[in-house]
Amino acid sequence: MRLAIMQPYFFPYIGYFQLIAAVDLFIVYDHIKYTKKGWINRNRLLQNGQDATFSLPLKSDSDSLDVCERELAAGFNRDKLLNQFKGAYRRAPYFEQTFPLIERIVRYEDTNLFGFLHHSIVKTCEQLGITTEIKVSSGLAIDHGLKNQDKVLALCEAVGATTYINAIGGMDLYARETFREKGIDLKFIRSRPFEYPQLGNEFVPWLSIIDVMMFNTLDAVKTSISTNYELV
Repeated sequence: MRLAIMQPYFFPYIGYFQLIAAVDLFIVYDHIKYTKKGWINRNRLLQNGQDATFSLPLKSDSDSLDVCERELAAGFNRDKLLNQFKGAYRRAPYFEQTFPLIERIVRYEDTNLFGFLHHSIVKTCEQLGITTEIKVSSGLAIDHGLKNQDKVLALCEAVGATTYINAIGGMDLYARETFREKGIDLKFIRSRPFEYPQLGNEFVPWLSIIDVMMFNTLDAVKTSISTNYELV
């Protein structure tokens, strides 16, 4: 059984969904520290031919809280965020196909950050035809005080994984031999470049999955998700 584990992100780039589609079970961390420097509640879109940031505003709170303990700001203006997407993509060829998904996600009424992000990941997977089972890490019976590689190994053992696939950025964090000793094959997923016509002269790479969906047919997006990567 192939497993992947990641923290949640808001409309992440296509590689996140390639990772989900490449495994039989995807575990999303809920008890993981929120960091302002990360991309948990923000990402990038194309605006006037350049990358621009969109984000979910959060209630002011302690920096020590986990993602599942953070709340969306009481003044979160959903219309303002939707208008940002409209302004950026209203002339995109697949706007009518993609915007209803964005609206369904942005208007979701859960104020808990993790609940909101989890819903967005599940609904985007549905749109993309990804049927991988998704579980929340806190629902699994392990020692949740474990960290880093030890926690990953514990989750692998808890679900009976024989292969663990991680994002390519984690190559320096995990040791193949340690996984092998547990009977687990460690792999890393590397996305290949995926260029397509945008609203501009030069292609802007590594934007949110929303950008990919705005400029490509669903079939093209699904094909890229299922084939446009390599496992190393």
